[in-house]
Amino acid sequence: MSGFATPEVTEAPFLFPRTIFHVDMDAFFVSVEELTDPSLKGKAVVVGGQRDERGVVSAASYEARKFGVHSAMPLRTAAKLCPHAIFVNGHHERYREASEQVYQVLMSFSPQVEMASIDEAYLDMTGTERLHGPPLRAAHTLHEKMKAETRLNCSIGIGCSRLIAKVSSAKAKPNGVLWVAAGQEAKFLAPLDVGDIPGVGKVTEKNLHALGIRKVGDLTRFEDAYLEEHFGKWGLALAGKARGEDAGGWFDSAVGEDTSAKSISHEHTYNEDTADAQQIESTLMRLSEMVGRRLRENGFHARTLQLKLRYKDFSTITRAHSLPAPTQLDTEIFEQIRALFRRNWKPGVPVRLLGVHASSFEAQAMQGDLLEDNRRQRWEQALAAADRLRDKFGESSVSLASGLKGGFRERIQENPAGLPGQHPAQKPAKK
Repeated sequence: MSGFATPEVTEAPFLFPRTIFHVDMDAFFVSVEELTDPSLKGKAVVVGGQRDERGVVSAASYEARKFGVHSAMPLRTAAKLCPHAIFVNGHHERYREASEQVYQVLMSFSPQVEMASIDEAYLDMTGTERLHGPPLRAAHTLHEKMKAETRLNCSIGIGCSRLIAKVSSAKAKPNGVLWVAAGQEAKFLAPLDVGDIPGVGKVTEKNLHALGIRKVGDLTRFEDAYLEEHFGKWGLALAGKARGEDAGGWFDSAVGEDTSAKSISHEHTYNEDTADAQQIESTLMRLSEMVGRRLRENGFHARTLQLKLRYKDFSTITRAHSLPAPTQLDTEIFEQIRALFRRNWKPGVPVRLLGVHASSFEAQAMQGDLLEDNRRQRWEQALAAADRLRDKFGESSVSLASGLKGGFRERIQENPAGLPGQHPAQKPAKK
């Protein structure tokens, strides 16, 4: 059942206020799994792995959430809180396909669509009233079309800023529509917890509480200069957000503007700690493949590679290396990551977690030695063929031999490479 809030309209602060929709798919991963297995409907379902594994929850059905289960929670904790829950590994290909269907529905309402993650998006609906009617009617039409064409439910928030749209969609869940009319932003936000502001994490929330700031309305009692003194530029952003503005920190760009990834990383936590060097290096190979795959999807070459190494006692080290020439090849990524590992691992000490991180992106690798370029070209062709097979048969269908022993199920990503509407960097034509 949809819920609505249409506060009395007062004079808008802008002559022509924007109309921004935030569309958030309800329990997306779970809902997609239910399409494949209808027996899951109405049950406590946890997506992300099995109850006895060390991984974390990627998504939980609303029935499971009643028992305190939430995303990013350890799977074993979720199993204790909700013993009767059904645990599902998750299927990347299904989610990507469903996300593409969602994107196509959104594009039929506005040409300005930004997929913020695999299951949420912003639409700039400004100036579309002649085509779709006023905001509330347009949202209802979108709501119905989404259900009809994807068989999935969504919640829609409407406001004059992305911040208001996002906060209101969260309050509309599940399967609701919430509109905050122009001029009512501060009134809507005032009674909400400061933790409801996008970007306010646990540490910032704790620091705000220490100053007696618990509700968003409390922020308005302080001068901007006071907030800047305590929180720097983020303090000024908080002051603007309390008024409902897209004031930096998450909302620095226009809807649909290119917001390419600044880094790409993959991590793996072992179910059982291991000191087996061969297994560890095989896992690093698999992680390097996953990072290389995402680099190629985006058309990026990375110049900086970083290893993350966490021991049994949770002590963690990170080591980075900058390459003379950027790369997107799995083999070159692994070569550098393995070297970092061998220089920094304490032999015999069990490892809990490994991670591979790539950053400092460039659109094209530099040309170098002719023989070396020919070797790289052969690898590029081979990996491109492997990528096509993965597109067709799934991510685990192809792997380099050295990564086979390190095979593991990829963690479900809310923000994977190649989101609908995001296109790889254009490569210059060869002369």
